[in-house]
Amino acid sequence: MRFPLKKVAVVAAVAAFAIPLSACSGSGRAGTHSGASGDPAGSQLVGVAMPTKVDQRWIQDGDNVKKQLEAAGYKVDLEYANNDIPTQGQQLETMITKGAKVLIVASIDGGALGQQLDDAKAAGVKVIAYDRLLTGDENVDYYATFDNFKVGVQQANSLLTGLGYLDASGNKTGKTGPWHVELFAGSPDDNNATFFFNGAMSVLKPLIDAGTLVVTSGQTAFNQTAIQGWDPATAKKRMDDLVAKSYADGKTKLDGVLSPYDGLSDGIIASLTAGGFKVGDAGWPVITGQDAEVASVKQLIAGSQYSTIFKDTRDLAKEAVSMTEAVLKGTTPEINDTKSYDNGKKVVPTFLLQPVVVTKDNYQKALIDSGYYTPDQLK
Repeated sequence: MRFPLKKVAVVAAVAAFAIPLSACSGSGRAGTHSGASGDPAGSQLVGVAMPTKVDQRWIQDGDNVKKQLEAAGYKVDLEYANNDIPTQGQQLETMITKGAKVLIVASIDGGALGQQLDDAKAAGVKVIAYDRLLTGDENVDYYATFDNFKVGVQQANSLLTGLGYLDASGNKTGKTGPWHVELFAGSPDDNNATFFFNGAMSVLKPLIDAGTLVVTSGQTAFNQTAIQGWDPATAKKRMDDLVAKSYADGKTKLDGVLSPYDGLSDGIIASLTAGGFKVGDAGWPVITGQDAEVASVKQLIAGSQYSTIFKDTRDLAKEAVSMTEAVLKGTTPEINDTKSYDNGKKVVPTFLLQPVVVTKDNYQKALIDSGYYTPDQLK
């Protein structure tokens, strides 16, 4: 997922490596071994391209991938591109020139790296798309990500739970609304954004059609709700506009906001706070999110954000490393999806990990007991 400038102050506290708990990925996790070429792992270079160091989650991803690869005996070239597409392209070209055997790529724009993917193929370099699908080119070997459609489904269901349409077990309560809500979507140049939105709308659209949910602005299409670059400031401005046009007269209560990412939730919360909404009041809406970032979990505990989706980046890193090891051994990585991720040129073999809904009720178990965060980090 493509996420922008956010929450630098918490990065140092969470960047430390934690041993993955999930056993859902493939074979061959650790230990120095010989690759398919017969070279020892220690002489093999793996290039890891991450989009930015400004966002907390990408630092965690990069650190976890690097440490796990190094623990397995590989050399690692880890680079961050400051959300600049030409910089990321040049970094990948340099990795290829330096002799990288595998590229693990979390792209800034999934469709902007065709030349680099072609150059990697010509040099015999395998490419693993990390979290964001690389699109428009057949030279993508594997994809490691979370079930992004399910993320959207979970966000929609958590919104409905917060509103009272569903109970904590996901069963209908018998309440019928109507509830007034607004919808936000992610960046149009991030393939994941449409999966999140489509997953959410698979749940919400029937309720919108039935009048149980009312989108007061009338903006229900992806292109009407998308936030370029996942930018919190853009989300704030859009929320400002929505409040001014549809809720400022006090006649209509804003009951909920579907937000696909914690950063957008920040912008939404900032807008509402500036607009006179008060956290804890009956008029404060249910707001969703994604990524379980430290500052957002604190907002969840405080009550300004209702839910977030936790995607354990330790497990995602573990899966990418497992794929790398399999490729370098000359074996086939474990995959569990061969249908969902068509990049426009091919269906990319994928391993999907499972996301988890986090609310104030279960953050202790999901985030602290799992070792992802310490209690001090969430104070």
